[in-house]
Amino acid sequence: MSEFGGMEELLQDFLMESNDLLSDVDNKLVELEKRPDDTALLNDIFRGFHTIKGGAGFLNVNPMVTLCHRTENLFDKLRNRELSLSPEVMDVILNATSVVQEMFGTLGQGLMPQPADAGLLAALDAVLAGESPVSVAAPAPAPAEPAAAPAEGGPDWNALHQSVTGASPAPAAAPAPEPAAVQPAPAPAPAPAPTAVAPAPAAPVAAVPPPSPAKTQPTVAQAKAGGNVSGPQENTIRIDTVRLDMVLNLSGEIGLTKNRLTTLRTEILQGNHDTNTLRSLDESISQLDLLVGDLQNAVMKTRMQPIGRLFQKYPRLARDLARQLGKEVELVLSGEETELDKTMIEDLNDPLVHLVRNSVDHGAELPNERIAAGKKPQATVQLTAEQVGDHILIEITDDGRGMNADALRRKAIEKGLIDPETANSLDEKQCLQLIFLPGFSTKDQISSVSGRGVGMDVVRTNIQKLNGRIDISSVPGEGTRMSISLPLTLAILPVLVVRVCNQAFAVPLAMVREIITIDPDAIQEVSGKPTIVVRDEILPLKTLAGLLGWEPTQKPCFGVLMQSAEKAFILAIDSFVGRDDVVIKPLQNIRPKGVAGATLSGDGSVVLVLDMEDLLAANDAGGGTRMSELITV
Repeated sequence: MSEFGGMEELLQDFLMESNDLLSDVDNKLVELEKRPDDTALLNDIFRGFHTIKGGAGFLNVNPMVTLCHRTENLFDKLRNRELSLSPEVMDVILNATSVVQEMFGTLGQGLMPQPADAGLLAALDAVLAGESPVSVAAPAPAPAEPAAAPAEGGPDWNALHQSVTGASPAPAAAPAPEPAAVQPAPAPAPAPAPTAVAPAPAAPVAAVPPPSPAKTQPTVAQAKAGGNVSGPQENTIRIDTVRLDMVLNLSGEIGLTKNRLTTLRTEILQGNHDTNTLRSLDESISQLDLLVGDLQNAVMKTRMQPIGRLFQKYPRLARDLARQLGKEVELVLSGEETELDKTMIEDLNDPLVHLVRNSVDHGAELPNERIAAGKKPQATVQLTAEQVGDHILIEITDDGRGMNADALRRKAIEKGLIDPETANSLDEKQCLQLIFLPGFSTKDQISSVSGRGVGMDVVRTNIQKLNGRIDISSVPGEGTRMSISLPLTLAILPVLVVRVCNQAFAVPLAMVREIITIDPDAIQEVSGKPTIVVRDEILPLKTLAGLLGWEPTQKPCFGVLMQSAEKAFILAIDSFVGRDDVVIKPLQNIRPKGVAGATLSGDGSVVLVLDMEDLLAANDAGGGTRMSELITV
């Protein structure tokens, strides 16, 4: 039962507005530390905190009012120049905002939060009195071990084919059992310690430690593994009324067109088949097609949110982690107005948290190291977003130490992740991709921040779940750039519809580079595997029938040149239908490996949408495509 009987709606409105206000306050506090004399910025922070306190007072949340009031008094003294802002004072303020954030979480469950810890209140009082902050020791949380996801078996493609088409394809040889896949969960960021204010061991000058980086949202991997979820995802969205008006107007236009089509249908059923009636029918259908397309775009825009709402969480995270590690780092944001599907923004949070933390932890050097290398003491991490065509490009760039491809190769061999023969065949770009391997880490010792080799594996897994891709470029001594390319929305997926064994399948168009014809004479065998040379690039050839475990009914005639993460390959098919934009529907009571969902084609038949990553993983475990599959039927 809620402790706010009759005020639940007011409470939800307060939490929605105050969460945004507090995120804005945190960002401005990070800016204030760089510009302590900026009176306008301090006034904005004061007003934001005062608004939060006012809302808490209206709802009688006295513990929050008490904490906000003390913090507000501190802002007032800073504003009146009665106090000077130091890193130690900022640590106390950020500890207070972390506790307010935790109180928001308690309120979201309909419960009254507990009063703030006496140690934090004493630290605030000490700062207000012009003294050193009071310190209370706090135990450090132990880092969590990676969780192992249960293994999933491969799909029974023959049974699935029969259930979809009613036909029974030729029996295939029993596939080799797939090894259990271990999918590690990300090592969570250290939890904030709002109830205790302790001295930082790495910085003896400071009496209060920097707040630990904020907790991240649970990942897809955690959800699948049945991990604990720290609260439900927000299921509301703010929409500009102009966009809703557009949807309403288009709905009205479609209603008028529907009435016109109904009238024409009646005339045709009555035997009126003259030229004018048929021309009117054709015009009405064309108009309906345009209106439905416009309505679809308008509805999709209602799901779009500025990515700045996600980006605003990271300056505080970067500041806290840099202070914890004894580094000087500035996070520069740009492109916050770029819009992305709301569900993707939520799922993108965890990968970006890992990447920002990696840039601060692994990329940025200590100030003395940067000075020795001829750089300024403060490192710069840039987080940018922009729309490029029908995709969103997000880049995380740092000017730190960069990555050495040979060092990564040696580390992967040392940890037993790849064999020396495979490592020596990798080029520089492929060596950089080694950081995404499960268990890979350049750190020799595990800390609360990094060292378990889990984070980057989770990043790539989650980006692929969003039908995106991530690329790396790095120059030793100069810095690293991580580029993430994502579709604008997951609600509608552009696909290429292909055909094999008289069955249509859809593959994500984002993975398709081009379509080629397959000349049997051009197929060459390399290490027992079929390959084709395309513009001096040797690419492995995989048959879709082989990936599905079916016996081919004919020699493949076409190849789809596809790019999957760092792998490029040619997918051999019988024929292709064409490009389409589809809405993916999940399969009820069945979740076969290698199938993302299903959709309906224009003729009403069911088309399975393939998950190429799962199919490729199963194929690699089973030995891959053989030459005999391509030259015999």
